[in-house]
Amino acid sequence: MNEFGLKAKDATIADLGLKNVADAYWNLQPAELVEETILGGEGMLTDTGALAVDTGKFTGRSPKDKFIVCDETTEKSVWWGDINIKFDSEKFDRLYSRVTGYLQGKTIYVRDAYACADPKHRLNIRVVTESPWHNLFAYNLFLRPTKEEILNQVKAEWTIICAPGFHADPKIDGTRQSNFAVLNFTKKIILIGGTGYTGEIKKGIFSVLNYVLPHEKKVLSMHCSANIGPDGDTAIFFGLSGTGKTTLSADPNRGLIGDDEHGWADTTVFNFEGGCYAKCVNLTKEKEPQIYDAIKFGALVENIEFIEGTTQVDYDNISKTENTRAAYPIHHIDNAVEPSIAGIPKNIFFLTCDAFGVLPPISKLDAGQAMYHFISGYTAKVAGTEMGITEPTTTFSACFGKAFLPLHPTKYAELLGEKLKKHKVNVWLVNTGWSGGSFGVGSRMKLSFTRAMIGAALKGELDKVEFEKMPVFGLAMPKTCPGVPNELLNPRNTWADKSEYDAKMNTLASSFVTNFAQYAEYATPEILNAAPKLTVNA
Repeated sequence: MNEFGLKAKDATIADLGLKNVADAYWNLQPAELVEETILGGEGMLTDTGALAVDTGKFTGRSPKDKFIVCDETTEKSVWWGDINIKFDSEKFDRLYSRVTGYLQGKTIYVRDAYACADPKHRLNIRVVTESPWHNLFAYNLFLRPTKEEILNQVKAEWTIICAPGFHADPKIDGTRQSNFAVLNFTKKIILIGGTGYTGEIKKGIFSVLNYVLPHEKKVLSMHCSANIGPDGDTAIFFGLSGTGKTTLSADPNRGLIGDDEHGWADTTVFNFEGGCYAKCVNLTKEKEPQIYDAIKFGALVENIEFIEGTTQVDYDNISKTENTRAAYPIHHIDNAVEPSIAGIPKNIFFLTCDAFGVLPPISKLDAGQAMYHFISGYTAKVAGTEMGITEPTTTFSACFGKAFLPLHPTKYAELLGEKLKKHKVNVWLVNTGWSGGSFGVGSRMKLSFTRAMIGAALKGELDKVEFEKMPVFGLAMPKTCPGVPNELLNPRNTWADKSEYDAKMNTLASSFVTNFAQYAEYATPEILNAAPKLTVNA
């Protein structure tokens, strides 16, 4: 077994049970990993210099094939169910042995990295991959240690082993099918196999931090973007896909802390990652100039198609998947803040695309409402976004990231509430969806108006205006906002048929109440009292 590259003198893959591999390359530079990928016939360069690869059968995560080992560490703390599926510790040991056996005789790539930009909460990671481009992904998405730090890191706290070519046998391995991602919190190992989708690496560590930080350190882990203004004010943006989280947080006048995963500690908000994993569907330089320009040499693009006869990416072509992605280091963004750390937030925005046209374009939440809407994690999908959807459909994802929560959602919400009260943070619910009627009748809120409302909140201009209370939901709606027509601020005023609006409002409120029932048992009275109050004829 030969081990090459930059590493600590006493660091060895033998410590991980990896023996008799052909060669182990440690901490190769992006250019070397790109070269290895191209020479191996696994990728090619685009016209901008990015490395294009295909992830194979899986072009997205497989939530039903993500498991957590159930043992003394996790049995009583993890929120078990359809999100967190139990895996036997003995089966994990057997599967681990089979995966490491599979890697014998193969060339592997090893990377030292870490998560959490705040040094107090740094999590050192060692990533072992079967392919060079998975290792490039780890270089781009995780934080990058200095040469001196690498030379002193004999062992890491957590290990990821990613072997897409190993296919599990459910009868032998206890998996659901041939692909899997298994987290072991006692042995601090993430084991990935049977899938080439790189996002499993990123979200595996996110799930780890969603357990370790709140459970052990009282640090709130968040699925959100964050930026900072010229005066040092931090803003956080939560929102599910399609709500405008990336667009609205990418402000050329504010520094980008990060676009996806953050922690909120006693005195800081910090990025978990060292890069971005951006969706590419319909990407244009006009709509998303920062993302477009970041896709250059060193970046990785997945499952894209080229314009025929060229190496120019056709971002409108979704013949392989709608989930085309680009992974690049955060320094590819011009206004990125490095190190990716800032102070306590002054404003938090919950973004929702309400296709029913019910929720106000902007409203202010008290602490109870903030916790309630945080747990709800609401948006609406519109016709045409997914197969079978012909009209607006409610979508709820607890804490805006239900799939990655090892703990019960109320644990995160209560921690959020504590921090909001302690630091007197403003929380805003922003509807980037429809006004004047539901999808098909009304029209989508203009981006310029949404930017004006968020800008007014950030500048403190909404602190000086009069608010009115929204029926049923109890939200505080500003009566005026600079740069926005007054009549848009109360959604009921924009509907031609007011009784139809009232009926639709009650229908949406009922969906909130029905969804929240699954969490009510563990919610505090303050959270429960923030639920919509249905009218008698709802």
